[in-house]
Amino acid sequence: MSRGAGRAALAVASLLAACGGGSKGGGTGPCTPGPATQLLKNGGDAQPWYFNNPLPAVMSVKALDANNCAVPGVVVNWTVASGGGGVSPAQSTTNASGVASTTDSVGSSTPQTVHATPAINTLPTVTFSATAAAPPTSGAVSVKDNFFQPNDLAVQAGSTVTWTWAGATSHTLTFTSGPAPLPAETPAQMSGSRAIAFTAVGTYSYHCTIHSGMDGTLHVVH
Repeated sequence: MSRGAGRAALAVASLLAACGGGSKGGGTGPCTPGPATQLLKNGGDAQPWYFNNPLPAVMSVKALDANNCAVPGVVVNWTVASGGGGVSPAQSTTNASGVASTTDSVGSSTPQTVHATPAINTLPTVTFSATAAAPPTSGAVSVKDNFFQPNDLAVQAGSTVTWTWAGATSHTLTFTSGPAPLPAETPAQMSGSRAIAFTAVGTYSYHCTIHSGMDGTLHVVH
């Protein structure tokens, strides 16, 4: 083999390796999908949450072919098999990444199971589960240096959450998003507490305006 031919062969091999071996799906590059042979859980399984509320993360599956290439266009039917609640949408189709998803709302009993059944009858049904409990009716957050503890909290609508300053430096409590109207800002302070009642269902984000990265999230659920 000439030196030029050897360099050309090496260049082709390098290109194939960079693209996942040509049409195969084992690499990180694009590939050409064949018929779907696999339907796998992609996210959202085994979430603990609260009765009669949608789960915080969607349930999703991923369709792959025999070479692990993502397969778009696979129709998936979602059904609640036990435990009550509901899913929306009841049918979704895998996207360019091979992923189809649905939002699941748990009912008034636990545990709940959800089936993802592909329209292609050669693929298996995938089963998801979720557990639920009654949401807390109050909450407490410590304002420390430089973090909120806990920084992610959920309470039932109508509950009161109390923030207590417990650090050695001053911090604010400033809400940046959530159902309007947002609570007024608590000016910088080192001690004391503030109790706020929340009646609107939704997710609130807040932070300290003095210290970057000092963030918190509050979920108000049904």
